[in-house]
Amino acid sequence: MSLTCNIDARGKAARLRIGIVSLVLGVVLLFAWALPSGAPVPWTISLGVLAAAAFCVFEARTGWCALRAMGMRTPL
Repeated sequence: MSLTCNIDARGKAARLRIGIVSLVLGVVLLFAWALPSGAPVPWTISLGVLAAAAFCVFEARTGWCALRAMGMRTPL
């Protein structure tokens, strides 16, 4: 699967906004939930949100959508 550009400027902007909001949410989860509890489930969820957010920012920067690359249609 090549990383050819398959989204337009609106899609890039939407993915960047989703990524930034998710990054903020992941950091809040990390400091408010995972660090105080120390349990593995909050850590897993917090790091999962941060990883998904980083992937959204990556998609926005490259102009490549993984779902579109697999043949699915997305609204943006």
